[in-house]
Amino acid sequence: MTTQTIRFFQHNAIREVRDVPASRTVLQHLREHDQCTGTKEGCAEGDCGACTVVIGELDADGQPVLKAVNACIQFMPTLDGRALFTVEDLRAKDGTLHPVQQAMVDCHGSQCGFCTPGFVMSMWALYQNQPADAGLPTRDEINAALSGNLCRCTGYRPIVDASQKMFEYPRAALDHDHLKRQLESIQRKETFEYAAPDARGAAFGHPTFFAPVSLAEFARLRAEHPDARILAGSTDVGLWVTKQFRNLGDILYIGNVTELKSITRDGQWLTIGAAASLEDSYGALSSVYPELAELWTRFASRPIRNAGTLGGNVANGSPIGDSMPALIALDAEIVLQKATKVHTMPLDAFYLGYQKSALEPGEFVAGVRVPLPSAKLRFRTYKISKRYDQDISAVCAAFAVTLDGTRVSAARFAFGGMAATPKRASNAEAVLVNEEWNEANVEAAMRALDVDFQPLTDMRASSAYRSKVARNVLWRFFLETREDSPLALHDVNAFVFDVQ
Repeated sequence: MTTQTIRFFQHNAIREVRDVPASRTVLQHLREHDQCTGTKEGCAEGDCGACTVVIGELDADGQPVLKAVNACIQFMPTLDGRALFTVEDLRAKDGTLHPVQQAMVDCHGSQCGFCTPGFVMSMWALYQNQPADAGLPTRDEINAALSGNLCRCTGYRPIVDASQKMFEYPRAALDHDHLKRQLESIQRKETFEYAAPDARGAAFGHPTFFAPVSLAEFARLRAEHPDARILAGSTDVGLWVTKQFRNLGDILYIGNVTELKSITRDGQWLTIGAAASLEDSYGALSSVYPELAELWTRFASRPIRNAGTLGGNVANGSPIGDSMPALIALDAEIVLQKATKVHTMPLDAFYLGYQKSALEPGEFVAGVRVPLPSAKLRFRTYKISKRYDQDISAVCAAFAVTLDGTRVSAARFAFGGMAATPKRASNAEAVLVNEEWNEANVEAAMRALDVDFQPLTDMRASSAYRSKVARNVLWRFFLETREDSPLALHDVNAFVFDVQ
């Protein structure tokens, strides 16, 4: 079925939008068409959080879920079948402020006010997703919820205070049953196709936005339109429009394919579908590999992880992507599909060169398979960046060794930021395999890293710094996993604090 109408729930009513370009952002529509100017434009790339809105959709069990996302990089057709909440929705009809807003007032959480609506919407998502019987969110949970919002003048203490105080007022929970009924009424059971003239002129044509709801239909459309741009969370592709003003052509949206949102586990593998969000994916990965918990919270921000997908991050193959080193070190496999043919390959064989992968025309990433850990495995990841939260890595390292007593029977070391692709340190691995896990051998492996990598110098770090950091994190990995008095994480944190 072809339609020219985007249907979504907004301002307590079903909205219909047509004749807007498929790559028009939600932020542009809110400010320029709806005159909902509470949502601000700051960076237009998903970094500052001034444009934060909340999207509601039905999960696999048919229950509504609410997620804070960046409106500046979300395209309008992705709203189809979903709900959109902005800061204008929070105040009651009688003018009473929502507890989130009242807490910001009472705690003096705003000065210039530009960033405030974005903070309020991230706080509102936290408020609505916090079960009434779960108690107050912890400081870490609040920090995670606000990790995608930047404030230049107020400072974060009063905003964090407001994030705690908002639960002290009479509860103002969303009517989830009403939201569920509204979403059910607009949820599509078949492929949604949207096309409209591009406002930038004839040269940009009339690209079609395909949004299939089944894996079979997605595969068919991919085979028929091998040049179509696959869109997942728009956390990278969105910038091609807002920053590079690129013509995307036809778009094939993966976000409505239920089968590709699944996360399953059997006796050997954790399998993550290509449309599963980064937040859900890292939650599942961290339940199996607790060592990934820090990387989970430091990967971009909550709104980016809510929108982006692990499959998209892997398919993108950025040399500074944080997911790939960990997955490569864990010997993950990538699941590829072309029409009805499905096959897997080792993830470290998928990347052929800078922005070049083994994908064939008409083929797509269907998921990632991660083997379950063994008792003999020692695994860690390390992200080194200028900021702790929401920053691009200078170096991202992942180490996995299998120990047979004190002997290394297998080693897999992978790095991001050190080469044109996410890459294994094969020479350093070879130094250690079948050798004792001791200081002398690890020091030899550290020296071998200089053979594996000759990193570039850029705005994030110099080549010499990257090489030194790579050696140092391998040493830290050894200190944390040696049998004789392993270094605990709190020991490392204390050391860092003393140095500062």
